[in-house]
Amino acid sequence: MSEEHSCRSGFVTLIGRPNVGKSTLMNRLIGQKIAITSNKPQTTRNRIQTVLTRPEGQIVFLDTPGIHKAKNKLGDYMVNVAEHTLEEVDVILWLVEPTDYIGAGERHIIEQLKKVKTPVILVINKTDAAKKEAVFSSIDVYRDELDFQEIVPVSALKGNNTDELVKCIFKYLPYGRAFYDEDTITDQPMRQIAAELIREKALRMLQDEIPHGVAVVIESMKEKGKICHIEATIVCERDSHKGIIIGKGGGMLKKIGSAARPEIEELLEMQVNLQLWVKVKKDWRDSDYLLKNFGYNPKGD
Repeated sequence: MSEEHSCRSGFVTLIGRPNVGKSTLMNRLIGQKIAITSNKPQTTRNRIQTVLTRPEGQIVFLDTPGIHKAKNKLGDYMVNVAEHTLEEVDVILWLVEPTDYIGAGERHIIEQLKKVKTPVILVINKTDAAKKEAVFSSIDVYRDELDFQEIVPVSALKGNNTDELVKCIFKYLPYGRAFYDEDTITDQPMRQIAAELIREKALRMLQDEIPHGVAVVIESMKEKGKICHIEATIVCERDSHKGIIIGKGGGMLKKIGSAARPEIEELLEMQVNLQLWVKVKKDWRDSDYLLKNFGYNPKGD
């Protein structure tokens, strides 16, 4: 058998309700932090592509925004990104939490999955925080809803059973050459990853009503000698939010920058000088122009 036909290579999307651990799982599988995570729903806004290369082949993961009921144009964009990938990939990973109750959100996803012919692997995440009985009950409940190729319980946080999940994925990928060289981890531009790392720190440190109204734009990113100078703007929707993001004496903004800088330095493998500003763009999440300006481009645009 030729090398081209001895390896498997394909695209795998991770879908699920907000906050089920899609980004955490993807980071765990590739062994590096690319997608940002937080305990707030709808953290991921764009489709993020990462690559896992093993001797048996290559998996290209697509981490998508959580499927939820949209409340604005940004929400519509996020749901469209998630649902659009279902027809484009070789395998779908559907992440759920251990439960014996299937809510309206999961029912909506089931209806979407019934429309596609793509193999679906049900991934029951957060098993580290659940009793075995709850996991078994969840398997029984979901098995009655859809004909899954596999059902794999994992803990993305702890890494439990993730190697078994990778083996299952490879079983359903087509034979063929790798799409990327073996050193590639992601096709995301460094500017975009840096912006997302800053947004992650804002998500984690700000009050609950602010994060969904926050975007981060990298204004400039220039290497001078051994230092990368980055200027970034945190965009919010209200003047009152601007004050909270800046904080007393600029304390909160410094805190966000200090938390983001080491991770950006690790990513770029060099020292970083990070300068942050805050701007107000009222109702930007409902502005087609600003959504595109901030990198949330509808497919085909």
